Amino acid sequence: MTINSRLIYWLPRIICILAISFISVFALDAFDPNLTLWQQIQGFAIHLVPSFILLLILLIAWKRELLGGIIFLIIGIVLSPLIYMHNYRMNGSVGTSLLIITTITFPFILVGVLFILGYLNKRKKAKVMD
Repeated sequence: MTINSRLIYWLPRIICILAISFISVFALDAFDPNLTLWQQIQGFAIHLVPSFILLLILLIAWKRELLGGIIFLIIGIVLSPLIYMHNYRMNGSVGTSLLIITTITFPFILVGVLFILGYLNKRKKAKVMD
């Protein structure tokens, strides 16, 4: 495995883990001193549902790069306008809304593209070996 092959293999996985970790940080807003401990734990668990779904997709992508890449690409592309419109309604700023979707959805688009490239790279090497 060459350095380029290793990079194509590991880069989407590392970026995805970092992006999921970043998304998970938003679950911390479930902790409110005015709520009981049980309510805080329930809120925290509910806020982590997107992270668990993304982790499941990462596990799929780890073994089936093409499928995972397509799913991550779809997630990033579909969520971009939704998150943009939500944030634009909240703050009225195009720049801030673009920055937010760049921060939240762009990593998943990048991960999707990298998983697909990894799949194509692996397929190309398999053809060369035949």
